[in-house]
Amino acid sequence: MGMFDFFTQEIAIDLGTANTLIIYNDKVVVDEPSIVAVDRSTNKIIGIGRKAQQMHGKTHENIKTIRPLKDGVIADFHAAEHMIRGMIKMIKPGRRVFNPSLRMVICIPSGITEVEKRAVRDSAEHAGAKEVYLIHEPMAAAIGIGIDVEEPMGNMIIDIGGGTSEIAVIALGGIVCDKSIRVAGDDFTNDIEEYMRRQHNILIGERTAEQIKIEVGAALPELDDPPEDFAVRGRDLMTGIPKEIHVTYAEIAHALDKSISKIEEAILTALEMTPPELSADIYKTGIYLAGGGSMLRGLDKRISLKTKLPVHIADDPLRAVARGTGIALKNIDRFQFLIRD
Repeated sequence: MGMFDFFTQEIAIDLGTANTLIIYNDKVVVDEPSIVAVDRSTNKIIGIGRKAQQMHGKTHENIKTIRPLKDGVIADFHAAEHMIRGMIKMIKPGRRVFNPSLRMVICIPSGITEVEKRAVRDSAEHAGAKEVYLIHEPMAAAIGIGIDVEEPMGNMIIDIGGGTSEIAVIALGGIVCDKSIRVAGDDFTNDIEEYMRRQHNILIGERTAEQIKIEVGAALPELDDPPEDFAVRGRDLMTGIPKEIHVTYAEIAHALDKSISKIEEAILTALEMTPPELSADIYKTGIYLAGGGSMLRGLDKRISLKTKLPVHIADDPLRAVARGTGIALKNIDRFQFLIRD
């Protein structure tokens, strides 16, 4: 195989609704927002990732920004293919006379349908992949956190991403029971937009709502270490004039309450489906949180209060899935749970 390693480039991709991460040679080499900008007149891609993100919500009629993934799955096939291809070009593995063939491991939501699975595989193949392996997100998250997934021990993983929240109980290298719901970070952002419009009569964009979520987002109305109030600028719906208001974390906790309750319900459903022997293990090991959504202040405490179980947040929750996908890539022969046609 040594001779052919030169001709094969192995990459692991965490294809997320909000961000796409690519791992090459055990390092995260690409970490970009999952968005592309297209020139409407020529249909050419004019920006990918961070460059397109800066245009989002600020475009004129000749430019449109597209988020190719919705609820964790590919919604725009053409844009997804260009996005994957563009991000692979960002790797720059030194100058080569020819393009090496690509072997990819891509993570997918556990509740994905066969058609959606095929869309991911086709997009990767059109972007130049010769071999495509798929791995379920909760499994990748568990590996990335450092759990030995092949042990006869039950572990519960909750991966709250941009489009989906994946809840799974893992043992013996497989997913014993899982619950995938399409309520996650994007819904939190929408809730904030809606709340600002309803409560403060101020219209804000998606990027501003995302910023509010990062700066003062919370799952509980009372925190031990509260963030400072955040200044929000938007358009006054009564006068049409731009204005600024200040919001508190308690307000945002109130705005997000309904969506977080849906995630809590899904967690309880997954716990109900768990076989008793694994329930005993989970009582001991607790619940592991990964994904960008798990960084919401007080979320671990809120889930712990609801389930009466210890809740641990991964060290680097944003990259846990990508890291696990990278480890799976290195151990393709060992891990039987990687999906391949």
